[in-house]
Amino acid sequence: MPDKPPIRSPAPGPAALPAPPGAAGAQAALGSGPALASGPAQTTGSAQATGPAQVRAESSDAGGRVDRFLAARLPALSRARLQALIAAGAVCRDGTPLRDASEAVRGGALYMVTVPPPRPARPEGQVIPLTILFEDRDLVVLDKPPGLVVHPAPGNEDGTLVNALIAHCGAELAVGGEQRPGIVHRLDKDTSGVMVAAKTEVALAGLAAAFAGRTADRSYLALVWGCPAPTVGEIEGPIGRDPRDRKRMAIRPHGGGREALTRYRTLRAWAGGAVSLLECRLATGRTHQIRVHLAARGHPLVGDPVYLRRVPAQARGLEAGLRGRLLDFPRQALHAARLGFVHPRTGAALAFETPPPPDMAALLAALDAAAEGPREGQP
Repeated sequence: MPDKPPIRSPAPGPAALPAPPGAAGAQAALGSGPALASGPAQTTGSAQATGPAQVRAESSDAGGRVDRFLAARLPALSRARLQALIAAGAVCRDGTPLRDASEAVRGGALYMVTVPPPRPARPEGQVIPLTILFEDRDLVVLDKPPGLVVHPAPGNEDGTLVNALIAHCGAELAVGGEQRPGIVHRLDKDTSGVMVAAKTEVALAGLAAAFAGRTADRSYLALVWGCPAPTVGEIEGPIGRDPRDRKRMAIRPHGGGREALTRYRTLRAWAGGAVSLLECRLATGRTHQIRVHLAARGHPLVGDPVYLRRVPAQARGLEAGLRGRLLDFPRQALHAARLGFVHPRTGAALAFETPPPPDMAALLAALDAAAEGPREGQP
């Protein structure tokens, strides 16, 4: 059994996310380089950006990591680039997309690597509706809907919040990295809620310092299975990549993780504690932090496609219709409900709050309705 992080009594003071880690994966910009060298395995194709390249594994190649094997056979592609391509579904074995870069090579298998065309250095603007909560010359605050990726990455080259911000702000959005202009923090694709983006260097520096220094006030609403004990507390445990699944994060108590602390309090519980709504505040800002910490304590988020891998025991006692709605919720039920910070230029204290989006609000209403029972005249 993996070690569980301790729960401690709550500590006062606001919590915030630090600046996010760098974007995963390298840019697909191979150009028209030299032909790919072949080794003992049979290799065809070239380093053209449009690929594909084919590599036939020999029996002597069997057992090694597939990313290491392909990097040796295709010197125009780095191992990191191959890992990003595998994560994006662009590497196939005998016609089946690979999902794990650490998968063992199979002797006799035909591996095909398709490299997408290079992305432009700067994403292009795309008109995507945004709910703007506040905007001035320095920054823009918005309510991100679920399903919207924050910045371009392998597998999500466009249609992102960055594309929308470029179209909305135009030349004003000219700060930050080429692929992530204006972005100082992010939310997962299927997490909704309040975000802020910078439009000037003053705002970029000030907001980045606020997140890194944990002076920004951020809180989330999380609908989870079960009810934590105690109902108010802290969950602490270092978070890093799951060594068994690189797409997941995990508690890494014996090395390989970075310190992480989540403060929570229970706002509401239904069906005798089968489901509860928590307010969570982050003292640190690790990838998937709330999701990982709550799952590690046995309270995964409703609908979480990564950290909820079996039907929770708490679901068994629920009425069939309500149980089905909870189990079929298509994303993690997590909403960034509040964001507060000091304006980098004016020094004014700003705070913004938004309610959960319609899908999560409907789920909360269904829980309330089930708790109230049938109304008079209803069966």
